[in-house]
This record gives sequence, C-alpha cells and structure tokens, in this order.
Amino acid sequence: MIFSAATTLRTSWAVLFFGLAALCVQAGCSAPFPQVVQAGWQHEQQSIPVRDMATLAPAPLPNVPAPVTVSDKDVKREPWELSLNDAVRITLENAKAIRVFTGLGASNSGRSIYDAAIATTAIDQAQAKFDPAFTASQSHLRTENPGLEPLTGGFAVGATGVDVDRTSVGINKVNALGGRSGVSLVNDRTAYNRQFSGLNPEERKAIELNFTQPLLLGGGFQFNQSAIVLARIDTDRSFFQFKDATQELVRGTIEAYWNLVLTRLELWAREIQFKQANEAYDLADARKQAGINNGGEVAQSKLTLEQLRAGVISAKANVLGSEGALRNILGIPATDSRQVVPVSAPASLRYNPEWEKILRLAEQRRPDIIELKLILEADRQQKIQAENVTLPQLDATALYRWNGLSGRLPGTGARMNSDHSQFNDWTVGVNFSVPLGLRQGRAQVRQQDLIILRDRANLEQGLHATSHQLAITLRELASNYEQFLAFRETRKAAEINLLLQFEVWRAERGIFLNVLQALNAWGDAINSEARTLINYNVLLTNLERQTGTILETHGLVFIEERFQAAGPLCLAGHDQEYPRQLTAKGEPSVFPSTGKPGENAFDLKIPVDLNKKGGGPTMMKPLGPLKNENKEPPPPAPAVAEPLFAEDKVK
Repeated sequence: MIFSAATTLRTSWAVLFFGLAALCVQAGCSAPFPQVVQAGWQHEQQSIPVRDMATLAPAPLPNVPAPVTVSDKDVKREPWELSLNDAVRITLENAKAIRVFTGLGASNSGRSIYDAAIATTAIDQAQAKFDPAFTASQSHLRTENPGLEPLTGGFAVGATGVDVDRTSVGINKVNALGGRSGVSLVNDRTAYNRQFSGLNPEERKAIELNFTQPLLLGGGFQFNQSAIVLARIDTDRSFFQFKDATQELVRGTIEAYWNLVLTRLELWAREIQFKQANEAYDLADARKQAGINNGGEVAQSKLTLEQLRAGVISAKANVLGSEGALRNILGIPATDSRQVVPVSAPASLRYNPEWEKILRLAEQRRPDIIELKLILEADRQQKIQAENVTLPQLDATALYRWNGLSGRLPGTGARMNSDHSQFNDWTVGVNFSVPLGLRQGRAQVRQQDLIILRDRANLEQGLHATSHQLAITLRELASNYEQFLAFRETRKAAEINLLLQFEVWRAERGIFLNVLQALNAWGDAINSEARTLINYNVLLTNLERQTGTILETHGLVFIEERFQAAGPLCLAGHDQEYPRQLTAKGEPSVFPSTGKPGENAFDLKIPVDLNKKGGGPTMMKPLGPLKNENKEPPPPAPAVAEPLFAEDKVK
C-alpha cells in the first residue's frame, strides 16, 4: 500500500467532520429534532415548565351522594346498626392506605399495605450477590500494523493484517466468605493476511479454573452476610411501622365510634330539654291567659326555648359530623341511604392497672420501641462493615488452566491438533495492599460507635417517654372514672331538683326561672356523665395502644406473626396481589352488639311530664349502676403477650 500526504489529509478532515456531526446530532442542535432532544443542548433552565392541568389523565370519582345537613328536612335514612367490633373489621378491610383519625375526619398516614412487601424485595437483592453468574462474549478484532517493506529499487509502506475471533463462556460464583470462584472456556482463532511461519489460522483453546479468597478486607462470614441482615432488619422495621400505623387506625376507629355515641346522647338530651322547655312555654302562656301570672314567665321561658333550639341544631350538626368522621376512617362513602346507629355499649367497670406488667408489655409490644431496638441491631451490622474496612487487603489467588492448540500448516494446509490436557499452567499467589494510616476506616468505626451510643440513648428516651405516657393515661383514667361516678350522682340530684322546683312553682311558692335553671342543670349533668364515661373508654383504648396490645386485645393478629406464610408463593395462581394479605385478621369480640343504640346504656328517660293531668309530674326511676355488656377479651394468639385487659373488677 502506498499513501500520499494529500490522501492522508483528506481522510483526517473527513473523520473530524463526521465526528463533529455526530456530536451535534447527539446534543440536539439540529432544528427538526423534538424539544426533548433539544433540551440536552441548553445549559440552564430559566423558566418553570408547568404542564396544563387539562392534559393530565382524569381520576375516577367516587359515587357519593350529597351530604346530609341540618338544613335538610324530612330526610329518611334506614338505620344501620353497627357494633364496634364490626366497625373495626370494616376499617381493616378498607385499609389499603392506612388512615389517621383527626377528630373531624381521617387523613392519610403515608403507610400502606404495600410498604413491607416493597421492603422485602431488598432481601432478594442482597442475596443476589451470591447467585452464580453466567458470562458469554464474542468479539472480532482486526489490526493492521504499518511498516516499511523492501521493494525493487526502494521501499514502500505496508501492513500485516491480523483477525482475531475470541469466544468466551464461563460461570462465576461468590461464596459466603466473600471468595470468588469461576470456570471458563476460551477459544481464540487468529488468522493472518499473508504468509506466516506458524499455523495460519491457529486456534487456542483453554479451560480455566480460578479462585480468589479475601483473607482480611472483604472476607469473613459476618461481613458478607451483613447486607442481607440489614435488608431483613429494614423489612422488620417497615412491618412494625405498618403495624404501628394499623394500631393507630384501630384506636382512631374506636374513638370515632364512641364520639358518635356521645354526640347522639347529647342530641337526645338537647331534644328532651327543648321539648320540655316548649311544654313549659305553653304552660306559662296558658297561665298568663288565665291571669295567674304576668308576662315575665312567658318571656323567660321563650328565651330558654330559643336558646335550646340553637343547642338542638348544634347537637344535630355534631351528630352528622361524628358520623362523617366515623365513615371516613371506616373507608366507606361520606353519606348514603343508611344512618349509622352504634349498638355497642361503653364499658363502665373500673380498671385496676398493674404498673409493672403494663411497663413490661410496652417494652415488648410497642412497635415504636421495637423499631428502636431494630435500629440498634442495624447499627451493629454497620459497625461490622466499618471494622472490615480498617483491614488491609490480603487475597489468596489460584489459577489452573488446560491449554490446547490447533491450526493449519503453511504451504500444505494440513491440520494439526494437540490434546486439550497436554499443556497445563497454574498460578498460586497472595496479593497484599494497605493504605498507610487507615484513617478513613478508623474514622468510620468511631462514627459507628457514636451512632450506636446515640441510638441507645434514643431507645432509653423512648422507654422514658413511654413510662410518662402510661402514667398520664392511668391518672386520666382514674380521674375520668371518679368524675363519671360523681356526675352520675349529680344527674340523680339534678332530676330530684327539677321535680322539686316544678312542684314549688306549680304551688306558686317559687319563680319559674328556677324551673328553667333546673332543666338546664339536668341536661348538663347528663352530658357531663356521658362525656366522662366516653373519655374513660377512649383512655382505655389509648392504654391498649400505648402498650402495643390493642390488636391482640380485640382479637386481631397479622398472618405474618402467626403463620409466617404471606408471600408471592403463598398465593400462586391467584389474581390477588400478596401484600393485601398483610392486613390484620380475626373476629373482634370485645364490644359485641347489644341490639339497641349505644346511648341507651345511660337509661334515657324523660325526667318530668309537664303535661300530666290530675297530679304532679312524673319522675324517672332512680338510676342504678350501668350495665357492662362487654364480654371478656379473648385469650391472646400463640406466642403473643397476655392481653392488657384480661379482667374488669368493680371496687
């Protein structure tokens, strides 16, 4: 081959031109390219590219009718008798995304049934390090080495062309100690474009066994398994975070349920007050028409009547709001043709706490405390990794190879072959390297030691805060129960006072204002009695939540904790995705249905019949102790701590 200077120059310019053109196309400088490609040419984003909302895909809207308000008249809805046990069950059935009760409704907690399943995939990702890997490659290499060649009367530039086809197939595997072993088959075929003193073409075949074992840095069972252990710890953390959110969901459902019972009772009391105030107004007006009294009683009764009318409207709004909040956390439509009627009665027996047992349950069962313990375990695994980094690199290596050669002789073209095991070579050695000072590794170990101390302090602080939480709840439990007993007696006294004040006024020995005040005092006493008992039941639920036993107490358990069976293979052949099995299972039995509205547990009766003829007003029967229709909580599931509220006793 003979090359001139002009030809070389033209070739260089052509290569440069096509290279610049390729870069320009890749950068998107050509006008016809889309904007997405052209964006790679811009250096800065100087505007906010906001998409048009109309271009977003619409989401399906729930089929929900307009909500019922206090302004709606003659709204007929079928009563839906709902026990607390059924409410908890419905909540868990509709708990793909875990909700948090906020008093007026429910908001998304950010947790879902898919979180733990997503975290579980990290275990397989960490274990994949030890899976065998199959490798295969095929390449063709063409080389031309230019040089001077003698010619008659001078020299010329020539080149020897070599074509190499390389095929390689192998399997590599990492063992539990970090060592890497492999076997590979290599075949190289080399062909020359001119006469050569050796085989042309020639084929070299080799079977190769190789093994490398780290003895210090990168070696060891604990270090190589630490990534898997960390992935399992992260899965445990995700599960207990989900369980913590589920416990809060159940607690919020119970609180929303009791709030509805309370608002329904307050509405009943306000309606009775309004009814009796209306009767008192009619009676005062009739007495005025008969000339028995002046217009002062009519004005007073009219003022009280209108005040109570506003109270009834407010109580109705509270009932609708409480029902909406319960529907929200249940995961059902905001309104439909049914009216929720709670039919579980609140517990009214005194709870006698055992302080040491409660503290131990909280330490063992609270998901947030368990998570802090898991964080400490993860810290120890990370310290193992950090300590391994401080070690020098010391690897033992070994290689054994079986070589074979075949090809065609120059001139004759006869083929020659050697036995594949005729020529062998092997290598045994040790590689050592160490950074002088090991500053980075030692700094990481110190950092991890400090992190362990920090997280241990967080665990101690978590237990400290838990003990104070439990102490506050127990104090509030005792306070609300004593107030409940006091307000129950206050209600009795308010009924007697209302009766006597009416008798005195009817005998014209007192003023009518005393009757109206007695009527207000009676309504306030009922509301106070109901509110303290409902608060007492909510606090019992909070105590279950703070000890981490609320699910077990209500007969619920996760399938993972009982059978360890939920996973992709557990539902093979089914269309349902396996994370949906993460919901807590069981049949709650602590608060069954009583067959009547929950507010009836307060023995609701009209205190005084103002329209009774031929005698004095009718007083309701004396209040006896409230009945507790709750069944004893079921025994815990196997391998689960004893429920918190195993037995109620009356002092």
